[in-house]
Amino acid sequence: MNGKSLRTACLLLLLLVLFSCRAGISASAANVRTPTASGAVTYGNSRVTIDASNISEGYVMVKYTGSNPKIKVQISKDGVETYTYNLNSSGNYEVFPFSEGNGTYTIKVFENISGNQYSQAFSQAVSVQLSSELSPFLYPNQFCNFSASSAVVPLADELTKDAADELAKVAGVYNWVVDNISYDTNLAATVSSGYLPDVDSVLAKKKGICFDYAALMTSMLRAEDVPTKLVVGYSGSVYHAWISVYTKASGWVDNVIYFDGNAWKLMDPTFASNGKRSAAIMDYIGNGSNYRTRFSY
Repeated sequence: MNGKSLRTACLLLLLLVLFSCRAGISASAANVRTPTASGAVTYGNSRVTIDASNISEGYVMVKYTGSNPKIKVQISKDGVETYTYNLNSSGNYEVFPFSEGNGTYTIKVFENISGNQYSQAFSQAVSVQLSSELSPFLYPNQFCNFSASSAVVPLADELTKDAADELAKVAGVYNWVVDNISYDTNLAATVSSGYLPDVDSVLAKKKGICFDYAALMTSMLRAEDVPTKLVVGYSGSVYHAWISVYTKASGWVDNVIYFDGNAWKLMDPTFASNGKRSAAIMDYIGNGSNYRTRFSY
């Protein structure tokens, strides 16, 4: 083989390898939205950094580099209940959504003094004008923490590959979750305040608590470009979590992911799975008055 033929063969082989690698990337993985702290707009001090470079996309990123091991973040908007989060003390950014739409938000970071007492380390007000009202519910955040490399993404691809629209995607993901994830009674009995779902771990163990169900489903649907809210509130007198989705045809379908042939019904994935889709459970979760929203993530 002469030099020209060798170069041509090598080029063809390289193209084949590149094409094969690209073909191995799932469609949604290539399009999973990735929060970034670009440093274009930041606020802070020697211990706290708030990266507000992408607030128009519905999120802010916060990191703490001080020495206190217990840190909290509060995000509030006038007239709306304050959202409180734990923040890691390892110096890594975490993502927090602007769930309440356009307006002025105040972001506060607190350091623990003792017991349940905290002192404010930094505070900053930011004016948020979203590029789309749906943006906060398409990106990953602290409560539904996934990425293009997460195991939930190819599974979501497989479950929705034949879906004709958002509602079909919701049905595919929902049915898999309630049929394959079991309620973790041991974790429910021992879980501590500040628990955060690890969606890939839930997927691997195939069990979790209510928060895990909602986070898993939210992550898979967002990976498939379906705007999804992870909702925390009360089911009767019990603190609980469920989801809401947005469709082009219907807009926000609040707390509803089940269609009985005539109307959408409230379908909380934890109760549906734990109740094995019994008639009593289906009736209960189909009654919106049984659910009261407190926070949306």
